[in-house]
Amino acid sequence: MPWFHRQRIVFGLVSLGVIVAGSSNIACRSSSSQSQIRIIGAGSSFINPAMTRWIAAFQSSHPGVQINYQSIGSGGGIQQLKQGLVDFGASDAALDDEKLKDMPPLVQIPESGGPVCITYNLPELKTPLKLAGTTLAGIYLGEIKSWQDPAVKKDNDGLRLPNRLIAVVHRSDGSGTTNIFTTYLAKSSQDWSTKVGQGISVSWPAGMGGKGTEGVTGVVKQTPGAIGYVELAYALANQLPVAQVRNQAGMWVSPTAVGATAAIDAFQRELASDARTPVVDPPPWAREAYPISGLTYLLVPRQAKDASKQEMVREFVRYIVTEGQASAQSLQYATLPLSLAAEDQKLLGEIQAGGSSDPQTPSR
Repeated sequence: MPWFHRQRIVFGLVSLGVIVAGSSNIACRSSSSQSQIRIIGAGSSFINPAMTRWIAAFQSSHPGVQINYQSIGSGGGIQQLKQGLVDFGASDAALDDEKLKDMPPLVQIPESGGPVCITYNLPELKTPLKLAGTTLAGIYLGEIKSWQDPAVKKDNDGLRLPNRLIAVVHRSDGSGTTNIFTTYLAKSSQDWSTKVGQGISVSWPAGMGGKGTEGVTGVVKQTPGAIGYVELAYALANQLPVAQVRNQAGMWVSPTAVGATAAIDAFQRELASDARTPVVDPPPWAREAYPISGLTYLLVPRQAKDASKQEMVREFVRYIVTEGQASAQSLQYATLPLSLAAEDQKLLGEIQAGGSSDPQTPSR
């Protein structure tokens, strides 16, 4: 074969290689561009089991989206959002008007609810422990120190209680779960209301701290005689027993999604007026309600510079408050009542992409 024919063939192959390589690079760039939407969220550890499920389902139907949720507690999520480090936050404590003054304009969307469980490490007990609100307050005030205290015995008439000291465990980080629990204690006990109060962080009179729901679960599991408060999914996953709590109807109620839904339903009128209304300790006519229940809120900026990312955040939130409710229920979370779900649809309309926010528009 003449040399110039061979050169043409070689040149052709080289050119083809360049074309193929170029096409490959274009494909890589195209594939890379499809995965450019990276969303970061942070906050509530209470909602983390459901959030993990929601993210997996949403990403499977949106392959160009990556969502990273950091379970750092509601207080941590609020601070990250305040500093503009995340695209959304999650909190078990809604922000009131005073706290919203220090935040960028945002929308607070209730997305599910659930019970805060009282869990304990008393292997001697074969039936569920019972604890009234005043007894719980006394334990966390450090005034009830033994499992054989008369107050505990009164709640558990006929139950043989172990001769152990009570090891109190609480959250060490800012926590919406703490807000739900301390709000309940403040409603149950005047002493607690006066001496400690309520909030995502309080000055604990007694006990030891664990970071996140995961941390509290771990400390309780490893400490004989311990008592703590956690989300139901964590207690079930770690095979920890949960106490029955007496509601205003005088019923001893176990923490369940059904009981939390009943608590939310009892406040439908108040929630329709303000979705931030606490749902702890519902009135006596809510006989099946579990009294230490709460809502979790997604905190989403009203505007964002990146329009495509903000639109995807809105779609993710829309999925959570619609199709995602079924998977939350399977993890023992309370689904939203229809009235609150309808309110969520209105709130979704307040999330916008790009542009400037109206400083006069209140953040709810």
